[in-house]
Amino acid sequence: MKHYREELFFNTSTRVAFVNITDKVQSAVEKSGISNGFCLVNAMHISASVYINDDEQGLLHDYEQWLEKLAPHEPISQYRHNDTGEDNADAHIKRQIMGREVVVAVTDGQLDFGPWEQIFYGEFDGKRKKRVLIKIIGE
Repeated sequence: MKHYREELFFNTSTRVAFVNITDKVQSAVEKSGISNGFCLVNAMHISASVYINDDEQGLLHDYEQWLEKLAPHEPISQYRHNDTGEDNADAHIKRQIMGREVVVAVTDGQLDFGPWEQIFYGEFDGKRKKRVLIKIIGE
């Protein structure tokens, strides 16, 4: 069995962002030389997420609004975590909701998606460098 590892780096200009990374992940699959196997993609930071859904601007807007209602950023004093001097407790909660990673089958050298599926990096405490791990295993 072969394996391949790659990291992606992000530093978003906004606190919250959703970045379609499907093409970058497919590129890693192609570099790996693996035709059939699995591809793990995970956010390597506790205030960011990787998830799969549709790349539709209305949906991305809805996610941002929905997450802000569930875990509003302000007032920051509402969260015990922020008693430590941080201001990102909401980002940790948003990450928990959206998930840490995805696993996608690789078939004939391609990410094996259902209709409309795309891979996204979700940022909830941006404006600083973070990374995403891609790990591909197979033959």
